[in-house]
Amino acid sequence: MQLKRPIFIIGTLFFVFGFVTWLGSVLIPYLRIACQLNNFASYLVAFSFYISYMVMAIPAASVLKLTGYKKGMSLGLFIMALGSSLFIPAALMRTYPIFLTGLFVQGTGLAILQTAANPYITILGPLDSAARRISIMGICNGIAGVIAPLILGAIILKDADGIKARIADMPAIQKMEILSNLAQRVIFPYAIMAIVLVLLALLVLFSGLPELDVDAEDKAVASANSNKTSIFQFSHLLLGVLTLFLYVGAEVIAGDTIINYGSSQGIPLSSAKFFTSCTLSLMLAGYAIGIIVIPKYISQVKVLKLSAVMGLIFVAMALLTSGYLSVACIALLGLANSLVWPSIWPLAINGLGRFTKIGSSLLIVAIGGGALLPLLYGWLADIFSPHHAYWVVVPCYLCIWYYAKAGHKMGLK
Repeated sequence: MQLKRPIFIIGTLFFVFGFVTWLGSVLIPYLRIACQLNNFASYLVAFSFYISYMVMAIPAASVLKLTGYKKGMSLGLFIMALGSSLFIPAALMRTYPIFLTGLFVQGTGLAILQTAANPYITILGPLDSAARRISIMGICNGIAGVIAPLILGAIILKDADGIKARIADMPAIQKMEILSNLAQRVIFPYAIMAIVLVLLALLVLFSGLPELDVDAEDKAVASANSNKTSIFQFSHLLLGVLTLFLYVGAEVIAGDTIINYGSSQGIPLSSAKFFTSCTLSLMLAGYAIGIIVIPKYISQVKVLKLSAVMGLIFVAMALLTSGYLSVACIALLGLANSLVWPSIWPLAINGLGRFTKIGSSLLIVAIGGGALLPLLYGWLADIFSPHHAYWVVVPCYLCIWYYAKAGHKMGLK
């Protein structure tokens, strides 16, 4: 099989990653209206999706040992299809816990899929061209993240401002009818999504993708760090896990809160529903810039420092302004965030040797930051305001800066 076909298939999977992941930005304001939620409750959408990474990251590795990587990717897609199908009874009954269960199941499938696909694309071909393949995957992911909120938002947030205004003083029976009709808007797109995911699962299963030996590299690093007995002896990794946890939380806050934040600033949802796509477009632009300039013009350590400083500046500007300008500053966090993940990851696993795999699993667990920090943001938004709640990301960028400055060298000779 030529290399182009497997890369196309895995690129399609990375497109799925981005598409499913960033639908939460539209579901949060949508379910807040349909299920009549406060800020804290609405951000359980992000919590339910991302907490699955914390729960499933390490078990996913055990699943893949049993299934292999190709069958594991197919299994992940089937599980995601099951999660998508749960939106149908959730919408029919307008039951928020079932929506959250569907999101958790989707995230579980995605955790398995990512655990399989990321190392697969790394060794699918010559190692000296792995960075190029990963860059292609990142672009597939980013493009999907831009268009997904636009597609779903056009369907489920249509006339959302008018619905909010109409139900404000409406009798309970009429209000329930309108909210039930609103809730059922997700049935068609999520039914289509479930069907597409099943078809993709079958495509992967019968595609003839090679079952690669991802453990071969262990032979080269088996004797590395022979004086180490535990992963917890690597200070730079542990701090990297914490930093990545905070970063993912900041990234999800920037993408998933911006629509609600725009609405709280008096911007109609008809306009605000595009804001997440703006954030992700800037993130995609930053990723493309990184492909060009790293490491030819600037090191990944310096890029990480710059990203942290940019994040602090944009958050400060968002807190000091209001309206469209403040929202634009939150969108610019996409640019600040774009190169943090690819910079932290290699620094955190540097020098792990035979502990690289368990170190990588811990870094996947850190994606759970996308579950807890948005929930903290929602709690602060209810107590103070959606505007002042953005203070929560300031410590995140300070930690990223420290990791770039000194943390990535801790414990390394």
